[in-house]
Amino acid sequence: MKGAMKMPKKGIIAIISGFSGAGKGTVVNELVRRYGYSISISATTRPPRDGETDGKEYFFKTREEFEQMIKEGKLIEYAKYVDNYYGTPKDYVISQINNGKDVLLEIEMQGALQVKENFPDVSLVFITPPNAAELKKRLINRGTETTDIIDKRIARAVEECSYMDKYDYIMVNDDLDKCVVQMHELLQSIHFTKNNQIQLIESISSNFRNFI
Repeated sequence: MKGAMKMPKKGIIAIISGFSGAGKGTVVNELVRRYGYSISISATTRPPRDGETDGKEYFFKTREEFEQMIKEGKLIEYAKYVDNYYGTPKDYVISQINNGKDVLLEIEMQGALQVKENFPDVSLVFITPPNAAELKKRLINRGTETTDIIDKRIARAVEECSYMDKYDYIMVNDDLDKCVVQMHELLQSIHFTKNNQIQLIESISSNFRNFI
């Protein structure tokens, strides 16, 4: 009697969010570098920072271009954050998970909840620093924003605390290497949730029925 067929692996979608300055971008980049995750490149209307390249860190769009993408339904989600649009292009994400790749979406909270509505099986992971003082220190050390913008980001973080209990997993980024390893272990475990094993459940059930 042949065993149950090995089912083709389908990728997962994991949304990585967190306060600005929590280090989520660094964590995501390390996951891609060390473990080969695919990352969904977001579109944004904010200007590029030094060293950023269009099509690598973000797809940099004018406000008019971004609003046209909204009208044409080319975004999985989008939101406005500190006077700029951010959004996730749809086609790339769908093609990657269908090809068995795990896709990471680094997006803010409002957008994350939009995706959850459209893709209920998506996993939401929230990254936070250990405390507010550490967050402010990281924002200052980043050296890319004025004091006024930093104050706005801290104030926004206070508001964003209300989103944390809507996430599936909370990860503290105090030690980068530890956080990256724990995140990888967490993401791989998601493949074994029952919602991601429906085909396997059906295959095993059929195999047992045929066996008797």
